[in-house]
Amino acid sequence: MNVLDRYIIKEVLKGTFIALIMLYALFNLFSLKDELSNRGVGDYDLEHILMYLGLMIPHYLYELMPSAALLGSLFVLGSMANHRELMAMRVSGVSIFGIIRSVMFAGLILVTFSFLIGEFVGPESEKKAKILRSVAKTRMPVARTIQGLWLRDGNQFIYIRDIYTEGDMANIYIYELDDERHLQKLSYAKRGRYIDKERWLLSGVLTSVISAQGVKRAQMDETIWSSVIDPGVVDVVVVDPENMSLSDLSKYIGFLQENKQDSAKYELAFWARLINPFITLVMLLVSAPFVVGVGRGISLGPRMMLGILIGMSFNIIDNAVGQMGIVYGLNPLFVAVLPSSIILLGALYAIGRLR
Repeated sequence: MNVLDRYIIKEVLKGTFIALIMLYALFNLFSLKDELSNRGVGDYDLEHILMYLGLMIPHYLYELMPSAALLGSLFVLGSMANHRELMAMRVSGVSIFGIIRSVMFAGLILVTFSFLIGEFVGPESEKKAKILRSVAKTRMPVARTIQGLWLRDGNQFIYIRDIYTEGDMANIYIYELDDERHLQKLSYAKRGRYIDKERWLLSGVLTSVISAQGVKRAQMDETIWSSVIDPGVVDVVVVDPENMSLSDLSKYIGFLQENKQDSAKYELAFWARLINPFITLVMLLVSAPFVVGVGRGISLGPRMMLGILIGMSFNIIDNAVGQMGIVYGLNPLFVAVLPSSIILLGALYAIGRLR
C-alpha cells in the first residue's frame, strides 16, 4: 500500500465519519422531539430521555453507515476531482481502478466497524434503552441479566429465559410466594403466548405445589395464566427483526419452525442482517462513476442531493422488494440480495464505461 492509497483511505474514512455525525445529529433531533412528547409519563423525565438517546447511538450508527459512506465518498472524491487531485493521480500513473481499489479498502474498514457495532453492541444497547424507558414509564420492576428477564407481579416473581417478538416467549419460570414470603408454588412453561388483556396461554407446563405435606407435581399441555404483565413490558428487551443480532434471529427462526409457524419474515431479516454491512461497499462503488466520470466542477449542494436521492431510492426499493417477497412467498435470500445486486451491477456497468 503506497502513500496515495493511504491518503485516499484516510480521506474517505474521514468524510464518512463526518457524514455519519451529521446524519446522526439530524435523526437525533427527530428522536428527541418524539421522546419529549412522552416526558412526564410515569417517571420518564429529561434525564431518562438523554440516557435513552445515548444508548440508542450504536443502533443509529449501524443504520446510517451505508448512507454516510455514500455521502462521505461523494464529498471527498468530488473535492479531490474539483481540486484536480484525481487528475494528478492519473497523470502519475494511477488508474481509475487503482483509485476505486483504495476506496474499497476504506470500505472494508467501514464494513468491519459496521458489523461489530450491529452484531455485538447495537442490539444489547437498544434492549437496555427500551428497558430504561419502559421502567421509567410504567414503574414496573424489570431486571435483565445475561440469562434472561426478571419481572414481578404481586407475589409472583417471573423469570423468562427466551423472549421473542409479538408476545412470544419460551422457558418461563414462575415463583409464587405466600404472605410470609415462603415459596408455595413453582411453575415452568416451555412456551408462552399472549392472548388478550392480562391473559397468557402457557404450553408444556410443569407445576410443583409446596406445602407442609410435601411437594405435589402436575403436568399440563396448556393452561391460561392471568398476569398484569403485557407484551409491551416483555417486549422491551426485544428489538425489531431488522435490528436483531444474527444469533437471536437464528434462534427465533428455529423456535418458529419447531412450532410450525411462518418464519419467512425473520429469515428475510436474517439474510438482510448478514448482507447489510456489505451495502456500504456497494454505496462506495456507486459514488465512483459519478465523481471520476462526471464529477469535476460540481459544487457541494448538487453532490449531496445526488447522494441523498440515491440513498433514499435504494431504501425505498429495498423495503418494497422485502414486503413483496414476504407477500408472494419468495426465497428470503433472493429477496435480501436482489436490490443491492441490481445497484451493484449498475455501478459495475458505469465503472466499466469509464475505461
